[in-house]
Amino acid sequence: MQSLSTAHLQIVNKSSHTLLRCSGMWTLPHLNTIAYKLETFQPKSSVIWDVSQVNEIDSAGIALWHLYHRAFEKEGITSELIGINENHSKLYSLLYSGKNEIFSPPTRPSWLYSLGEEAHKNLKGITQFIAFLGEAFVLLFYTLLHPSKIRYRSIVAHIFTTGAAALPIIAISAFLIGVVIAYQSIVQLQKFGADIFIVDTIGISLTRELAPLITAIVVAGRSGSAFTAQIGAMKMTQEIDAMKTMGFDPFTFLVWPRVIALMIVMPLLIFFADIVGIFGGMVIAQAQSNLSFTEFIHRLQGALALKHYMIGIIKGPFFAFLIAMVSTFRGFQVSSNTESIGYYTTKSVVNSIFLVIACDALFSILLTELKL
Repeated sequence: MQSLSTAHLQIVNKSSHTLLRCSGMWTLPHLNTIAYKLETFQPKSSVIWDVSQVNEIDSAGIALWHLYHRAFEKEGITSELIGINENHSKLYSLLYSGKNEIFSPPTRPSWLYSLGEEAHKNLKGITQFIAFLGEAFVLLFYTLLHPSKIRYRSIVAHIFTTGAAALPIIAISAFLIGVVIAYQSIVQLQKFGADIFIVDTIGISLTRELAPLITAIVVAGRSGSAFTAQIGAMKMTQEIDAMKTMGFDPFTFLVWPRVIALMIVMPLLIFFADIVGIFGGMVIAQAQSNLSFTEFIHRLQGALALKHYMIGIIKGPFFAFLIAMVSTFRGFQVSSNTESIGYYTTKSVVNSIFLVIACDALFSILLTELKL
């Protein structure tokens, strides 16, 4: 019978694996013989350590397990420990900074655990975004009380990059949307001889809903992703840390100029999209129903009430605020690697588009209740 006052290692070769049965006191004064056995041991199949009979162990014993576990793994031989107790696990975590990979082999979490973890991440993200908004508004009020701190040049520069530079893609998108709406509507209206109502359909649907929504989606994909990537790159190169060190607030220099610029240009882009989209509908109406431009415009003046146009324009600043805030927030979340930029840029676009659609849905419900 083996004594429990010294360390023992019994090697048992089996058909599918090699069993290393450990017992006794795996402490520094008793490990010489064990170390020699392990040094001369050449496993040919997977290794299983049975440590259930180890009644005492110190850092030297843990280090010996870790050393040969790593050595076996490097040779392509799987190594697994069984019979671990809480003391073994705590001591290993203490020695190896909580990296408990050999005592806690990775297991696939259940779907319920994954669902809870994802819900916790989303809730944490919402909390961080609300904190970000709070800090941004506090600094906005401070800046308004000190107008000299407003970055006018930066605002103008962002107006150009998010507004004037975006006109071509907005024009193409709006024109094609006008063409699609006209084609789909005119086929149905011709069945009833109501071709003239194509004007009402195009005018109201574009100005009230489609032009603002399409413009916001294009801006989120174009300008929103650029905001995230720019701030993320500055975070990676520690430019933001340098700004803080010099006493410059990142919100004043990086967040509000982008938010204000986008809130200014978004209504203008929506107005531009209205014109181009209606023109696209006019082209199709003339081609398919021989409805001249003059007749189309005359009908449009009576069919398109001012409220529909104004509702679309009013949505612009709200959409712009959501896009700019989400984009800058995601930019500040970027860590110090390139993969992080791609990850948060994608999240920025997805989150922005989702919030824009949700905001548009809220507008629809509210305006319907108000009989508008």
